[in-house]
Amino acid sequence: MHNPQINSAGELIHLLSVEGLPKAMIHRILDTAESFLSVTDREVKQVPLLRGKSVFNVFFENSTRTRTTFEIAAKRLSADVVNLNIGASSTSKGESLLDTIDNLAAMSADMFVVRHSESGAATFLAQHLNRTRDGAVHVINAGDGRHSHPTQGLLDMYTIRHYKKDFTKLRVAIVGDILHSRVARSDIHALTTLGCPEVRAVGPSTLLPSHLEGMGVKVFHDLREGLADVDVIMGLRLQKERMKGALIPSAQEYFKHYGLTEDKLKYAKPDAIVMHPGPMNRGVEIDSVVADGPQSVILSQVTFGIAVRMAVMSILASSKGVNG
Repeated sequence: MHNPQINSAGELIHLLSVEGLPKAMIHRILDTAESFLSVTDREVKQVPLLRGKSVFNVFFENSTRTRTTFEIAAKRLSADVVNLNIGASSTSKGESLLDTIDNLAAMSADMFVVRHSESGAATFLAQHLNRTRDGAVHVINAGDGRHSHPTQGLLDMYTIRHYKKDFTKLRVAIVGDILHSRVARSDIHALTTLGCPEVRAVGPSTLLPSHLEGMGVKVFHDLREGLADVDVIMGLRLQKERMKGALIPSAQEYFKHYGLTEDKLKYAKPDAIVMHPGPMNRGVEIDSVVADGPQSVILSQVTFGIAVRMAVMSILASSKGVNG
């Protein structure tokens, strides 16, 4: 198949990347998420859509926040959830990635939520399962290397749509360590697909990849210029664990030039929203006054993220495998 995440009937069988997702499918996921938001307000926070299904959270890389929200989402759909910290188990004993997944699939897994430090790992697994399991076992990419973090991108789109309604009238600034950010890549692809007319990348040249302008992104190295009249500001975490060499002079210097403060926020539109995928480095990427302020929607992102992940799982579970 040309696109391993879509079958011949146009159904979503894996979620591997926002890139390649049709606009209609993105809207379907966001609309489905909206219908799940009310589940959070119920006394019994469950619906039976995945009852009897087994969801395996297979994390080769640590992430408490993402794993927890996937676990909550699956349990609210009534799935059986198994959490595996693979880094501390089979692969450290020399077992290959495919052997690990094949063994788990043999335990009647219906869905894998996979996080891996290597770009393309989720797609590699999905293509393998399409061949060996006819696409009946679904893969959700929970972050792979610098490549993609599709559910974060989708929950960011849900958040923007919730507060701003129409993507075709927005100016969005993504600020910070775009070079190492799979979230930024997912957001750029999603915003472009949904018709956002102006996406900006703001940061020091050492933290911006060279191909951004080829993706239709406007590049700014001055934060005040980059924030001028924007509707949405998306801050990014400085990913020091992925940096090789000194890409910034110091955290203090970074905050001075690129940290989002009340003063710098004034350059954006008065009703601009402030987003961050978390975890935040307060006093480095963002000032606490802004993070906790009236324009911040950072905690709403977390709430919406559960509904978006429920939506993705329910849509995958309703698909009929590789051949549709």
